[in-house]
Amino acid sequence: MVTELEKNLIQRVAVGDIFRRKALAMPNREAVVEKRGEVFSRLTYGELNAHLNRFARALRSIGLQKGDRIGLLSPNSVEYLVALYGCAKGGFTAVPVNPGLAPQDIVYILNHAEVKALVVDDLLCPLVSGIKDDLPSVQHYIAIPATKKEIIAPFVDFHQFIREHSGVEVEDVIINDRDIFEILYTSGTTAHPKGVMVTHLAVFIMSLTNLIEMKIFREHVGTTLMPLFHCAQQTFTTSFLHIGAKTVLFRGFDPTEMLEAIQREKIGVIFCLPAMYRAMLNHPRIKEYDLSSVERCVYAMTPMDERTLAEGIGVFGADFLLGTGQTEFFPSTNTFRPEWQLKKRGNYWGESALTVDTAIMDDEGNLLPPGKIGEIVWRGPAVMEGYWKNPEATEETRKFGWHHSGDLGYFDEDGLLVFVDRKKDMIKTGGENVPSIKVERVILNDPRVEAVAVVGLPHERWIEAVTAFVVPRKGVQLTEEEVIALCKKELGGFEVPKKVVFVEELPKTTTGKLQKHVLRERYRDLYK
Repeated sequence: MVTELEKNLIQRVAVGDIFRRKALAMPNREAVVEKRGEVFSRLTYGELNAHLNRFARALRSIGLQKGDRIGLLSPNSVEYLVALYGCAKGGFTAVPVNPGLAPQDIVYILNHAEVKALVVDDLLCPLVSGIKDDLPSVQHYIAIPATKKEIIAPFVDFHQFIREHSGVEVEDVIINDRDIFEILYTSGTTAHPKGVMVTHLAVFIMSLTNLIEMKIFREHVGTTLMPLFHCAQQTFTTSFLHIGAKTVLFRGFDPTEMLEAIQREKIGVIFCLPAMYRAMLNHPRIKEYDLSSVERCVYAMTPMDERTLAEGIGVFGADFLLGTGQTEFFPSTNTFRPEWQLKKRGNYWGESALTVDTAIMDDEGNLLPPGKIGEIVWRGPAVMEGYWKNPEATEETRKFGWHHSGDLGYFDEDGLLVFVDRKKDMIKTGGENVPSIKVERVILNDPRVEAVAVVGLPHERWIEAVTAFVVPRKGVQLTEEEVIALCKKELGGFEVPKKVVFVEELPKTTTGKLQKHVLRERYRDLYK
């Protein structure tokens, strides 16, 4: 008679199984490489899979059980990768935490998730030491020796933690496809961040979807440059490893280091922010590097201006494409393909992924025809299981049988999805609606502009006044009059900014997302 465990092993969908299959099929193929200083860490698929099993068994050895939450607080590293996917092996739930958050926010997340063990980069051990008395659920602290700082109690060295445990496959735990692989916390703006429950099925199926949609093959070498605590990098890293490609890990972004790695490792698929492509294109010696291996350049988070896009296509000689999604609907939900780049003007998100339904909905739940603006809604197996401990917020996102993104958009005449704005970022001025992103794209076309954010600020006459915050490129002269004159050429009168404020930098999250709510709060009295 077949037991429940045997039945589960026969038919399950689980993230950890990806690595067992690769270790069996290609144990000696290189899976991941990381350069720390002048030292390289390289793991084959056989070695990586064994390390994942050791980590899972080490967690068991300290009394942790399936479903227990394991916090991850660290920049990218091989050890972080092992901890993330090692949790999947044993049925533990990973809780990746943004190390750039304020200490009180880190405390909130770890307590809200009731984390029992915390894996932390040694650089952050002093921070954790200062807050550990406020973490009653955390019983174990495991330190990644990334910077070779002295590791003292209560922290245990990561390698020592897993060293004595077997790398033999963990196959005595039942894992179902809707079990929670991880809890990812959204950026809190006016309230505490929400914990998004991401299932094994969501990560598994979207990693395969990405391979098909973006034409990623085993022969490609990919990048793990963006932080692994974010769903965008996770989905691509899992895709690379699912197909048996190699991924190159970066602790942070440096244009010289990136260009050297492309040449050294023969990187074929890059994933980074538009500003990072701009930084590489501005590198004074970019022509000295061999970039011929690059075939795909994926960008996300923010739109790419036409100047950077055109230069990037020319310099890298590669296909550029945009992938989108959100924490609540594991990416990529939509792809703006290479054949449309530079042909379509606007903030295009493109076509639905093959495992995703995309529609446009009004506030009454009616699906809208092409050309009509409404909320972007999705359906598919990658949707979150819900918000951790927040059934009311979960229910709100699922009205009318669709997942509500909170974004506004429409389908154009070719059936491509166009992003208009976040619902909360649409500027209502003098009875008209102005998409902030439309104004931003116009201003970004000026080569003297490094970055821009457009928001609506309280105004006695206009209700909200269109206001542009501009970061000029270093060493250039740019005036408010010049920016406004550019906007008048491209935009309607009501869309032109009432003021242009020059700033040295824009408030952003550590993943590069603009924090417009910070600007709105900081400059709320600008027109008084």
